[in-house]
Amino acid sequence: MSTIEWGDFERVELRVGTILSAAPNAKAIKPAYVLEVDLGELGVKTSSAQITAHYQAGDLVGRQVLCVCNFAPKRIAGIRSEVLVTGVHDDEDKVVLAGFDKPLPNGARLA
Repeated sequence: MSTIEWGDFERVELRVGTILSAAPNAKAIKPAYVLEVDLGELGVKTSSAQITAHYQAGDLVGRQVLCVCNFAPKRIAGIRSEVLVTGVHDDEDKVVLAGFDKPLPNGARLA
């Protein structure tokens, strides 16, 4: 693993968001949801996320997630994905979302 400088880490905008809606992305080759995420002062952003293995769309609404907010938007299966919702692959290579154990304000930045 290579090391980075503190300034490199500071450039990554990792912020808390609340999922407002989740729906299957019918155009995705691999199963995915289209998410609308409230990021507070940054507004509501769209994300395409391959998180269908562990999560039902309806169960995601209201869940707080950690998002990378300063990647350039990317077109994924017909969706303009504006943020990356973070998670970790489990031992079956399925994504488990990064989250929080207490409510936080939308848009709060990871410190």
